[in-house]
Amino acid sequence: MSFDRETLTRAVAEHGAVARVVVAEVKGSAPREEGAAMLVWAGGQSGTIGGGALEYEAAAKARDMLADGGDDRLDRMPLGPALNQCCGGAVVLLSEVWGAERLATLGDGTVIARPLPGTTGEMPLSVRRILNRARGEGFRPVPRILHGWMVEPVTAPMRDIWIWGAGHVGRALVSVLAPLPGLRLTWIDTDAARFPDVPEGVVRKIAANPADLVPDAPGHAEHLVLTFSHALDLEICHRLLGHGFGMAGLIGSATKWARFRSRLKALGHADGQIDRIRCPIGDPSLGKHPQAIAVGVATEVLKAKTAQNSQKERAG
Repeated sequence: MSFDRETLTRAVAEHGAVARVVVAEVKGSAPREEGAAMLVWAGGQSGTIGGGALEYEAAAKARDMLADGGDDRLDRMPLGPALNQCCGGAVVLLSEVWGAERLATLGDGTVIARPLPGTTGEMPLSVRRILNRARGEGFRPVPRILHGWMVEPVTAPMRDIWIWGAGHVGRALVSVLAPLPGLRLTWIDTDAARFPDVPEGVVRKIAANPADLVPDAPGHAEHLVLTFSHALDLEICHRLLGHGFGMAGLIGSATKWARFRSRLKALGHADGQIDRIRCPIGDPSLGKHPQAIAVGVATEVLKAKTAQNSQKERAG
């Protein structure tokens, strides 16, 4: 998890001052991990720190902060004794009030570090080293409390996912993937009328022949091909094999893939390269409803995090 500066900025612009509640520390079993956060304002909230009594209590305290103009607070909460939850662990929640003026102090760094309520003195050397590594090496620490300071990486897209097709499955898939952190979605089709309302943060691309946009994709991008046309699907796969990609998946049956393999081989692609495209994608046991297909494909996407990205998130 990470500090989502863009979402916080939008919330402040819409609601004025908002409270951000982040799980700063976890001991034992807890509903969410360190870095999980929610935003709270007078009439609502977004995000979650796990629901249940913990979230209800934290949201109420956050609204009291906003109403009273109170200072940031740090709450150490044993989940069993204090809230009668069955998790059995304990969490430390950091609640901070953010407004436009405070946001302006963040700068453009990739790591947010600030003292916890009650902490005084200069920034510890350990925190300074993390900030230096972030600037010099692109290091991304895990969210945590370190010597009285809260350290969080800023949310940044870790993976580029290109979704080819705005039909029923494409729409369902975007609705599932768009809220997830760390993904930058690019959504392609032939006509603006084929798109519903595009979720905030999703890049929409339109081309009479979407395959012509393949050269625009980063070489590390992951592709999900599910257009309305088998011929277009084949052309996109053909061009992706010539362009390079991190991952490529094609919607379809085993029969469709056997036909595509034969045609891609006739177009000059070696078996080893063709085998990099996965088809079918998703989980057939979930059924053929667009949302069911999307859930299966999204599960594969989440499981396909590279070892490099996972290591970056765990480092530190």
